[in-house]
Amino acid sequence: MSIKSDRWIREMAEKHGMIEPFEAGQVRHADDGSKLVSYGTSSYGYDGRCADEFKIFTNINTAIVDPKRFDEKSFVDFKGDVCIIPPNSFALARTVEYFRIPRNVLTICLGKSTYARCGIIVNVTPLEPEWEGHVTLEFSNTTPLPAKVYANEGVAQFLFLESDEICETSYADRAGKYMGQRGVTLPKA
Repeated sequence: MSIKSDRWIREMAEKHGMIEPFEAGQVRHADDGSKLVSYGTSSYGYDGRCADEFKIFTNINTAIVDPKRFDEKSFVDFKGDVCIIPPNSFALARTVEYFRIPRNVLTICLGKSTYARCGIIVNVTPLEPEWEGHVTLEFSNTTPLPAKVYANEGVAQFLFLESDEICETSYADRAGKYMGQRGVTLPKA
C-alpha cells in the first residue's frame, strides 16, 4: 500500500472525477485578497472544504444520543458562512466536494492543524473503496468557549492509500447505507 502524491490526485480527479469540484493547487486567499484556511491539492493529499450547511447539536429536548435511533430534533439546522459551535458540543456539516473512491483505494481524513490548534477536532471515518458521496464532517468543540468553523474553506485533509491488490468486496458491492449521500447525513441504523 502506498500513499498517493499530488500528481496522482490531479490525474484521478481530472480523468476519473474522483473529486468534484476539484482544485489542482492550494488556495489560500479569496478573490478579494482576504486570507482563507487553505484548500485544494497538497503534496500528498487533498484539503477539502466545508459547505455552508450545518446541523448544530443541542440538547434542549434532553434526548439520549442513540446511534440506532438518532433523534433529528437533537440538531438545529443552520446555513451560513460561519458556524458557531457551542462550548463542549459538536456540529455536523458536509464537504463541498463530492468524492468517488476507486476500488483499490482507501481514503483517510484528518483535521487541519489550524482547527486542531483551536481545540476543534474534525472526525471522519475512512472512505472505503468504491464509496462515493459528500463526506459528512463532525466538528467537536473541545473548548469551554464558542468556536467558529468557516464554510467554503479548508477543514480536513484527505489522504489516499492505494493498495497493490484489488479488494474482494467494496463498499458498492455491499450496497453500503451511506452510498451516494448528498448533504449532511445523519446516522442510519
